[in-house]
Amino acid sequence: MSSNAKIVLRKKPNSKGLYPLAVRITKNRRSTYQYIGHYIDIEDWDEKNIRVRKSNSNADSLNKLLSQELSNANKALIDLQSEHKDASANQIKKEIYASGNSATFFELAQEHLDELEIAEKLNRLSTDSALVSYIIKFNKSKQLAFQEINERFLKKLMIYLKAKHELSETSVMNILFLIRLLFNRAIKLKIVSRELYPFGGDKIKIKFPETSKVGLNIIEVRAIKALENLTLSEIHTRNVWLFSFNFAGMRVTDVLWTKWSDIYDKRLHYRMNKNSKLLSLKIPDKVFKILDYYKEDKRYATDFVFPELKKANLDDAKDVYNKRKTATKKFNDNLKSIAKKAKIDKKITMHIARHTFGNIAGDTIHPFMLQKLYRHSDLKTTLNYQANFIHKEADDALDSVVNF
Repeated sequence: MSSNAKIVLRKKPNSKGLYPLAVRITKNRRSTYQYIGHYIDIEDWDEKNIRVRKSNSNADSLNKLLSQELSNANKALIDLQSEHKDASANQIKKEIYASGNSATFFELAQEHLDELEIAEKLNRLSTDSALVSYIIKFNKSKQLAFQEINERFLKKLMIYLKAKHELSETSVMNILFLIRLLFNRAIKLKIVSRELYPFGGDKIKIKFPETSKVGLNIIEVRAIKALENLTLSEIHTRNVWLFSFNFAGMRVTDVLWTKWSDIYDKRLHYRMNKNSKLLSLKIPDKVFKILDYYKEDKRYATDFVFPELKKANLDDAKDVYNKRKTATKKFNDNLKSIAKKAKIDKKITMHIARHTFGNIAGDTIHPFMLQKLYRHSDLKTTLNYQANFIHKEADDALDSVVNF
């Protein structure tokens, strides 16, 4: 089947409610898209004539651009067909847009952010948008060629981030990590030569500092459970935190997404939001008591267990994201108050439920089983994480020397 290209308006809007224009490349009924970099109101799109309506103030310029983009794509398609290089839509896209590409760093960064938004990875979008903004502030312009990003540029950026914005080493490494990701993409797209790669070897190294992971101990967890002078909001927060803890530090996004239909045969069956892994865990007796607290509010079989997402528009990823974010902030604020009432000096957040499970588990559970409970893909990740909570051998070694 012959391949073809067409200008289209994609169906998923960005955060401003505007829709992206793209070149759709189709081969054997399979399509891929090359985003042009411009967004318009859906009312400004003439689907029949495949044009931007005059109601858009930039209609003439945009239509001229669309015509040029389509012409370039069709010309490239003819060349590829004659050379038998149009095996698939993805191959066609790669061949057309890889050669002679002179995209700047921030153009590729925007493409990356657009992809995150379309994929509804809003948490990552929020994080990476902030990281890109720091680079823009440092460069004082959105004009930045990949050829300009060398060791000197990166070293000056690191100094700027620490001195001007007082960013932590971890935050600085996250920014370098994003730059490296985009630089690798630019190399694949033949925007920049691999010889100019500024990372690795004796060049810039991305090394994240060790972070302190402090979990509660059994006595502290019991103190939280025993509290009686809590507000209704604090009781709910405690329930959510303990629910997370009892499932090996289940992430708050997964906790809030838990539905009654996920609970059967005395097990919790769910798909992780982070990596789509399917899990089935036995429900501890303590969790059944928490579930009983919310049974009266159950509206139907697939209803959410916890109330935070009951009123969310599940067809609107941004609404779901905002409600999760608001809920997490409220939980963490309440946990500060709960810690104070329980006379616990350690910082308690929703994520600390995961560290608490790790701290109490210590070295009593086989690493392979912990890997399953933590839902880690790599055993090394589990071993490195659990090392934060295993101190017995080091303690015994210290005692053997100093106790005389």
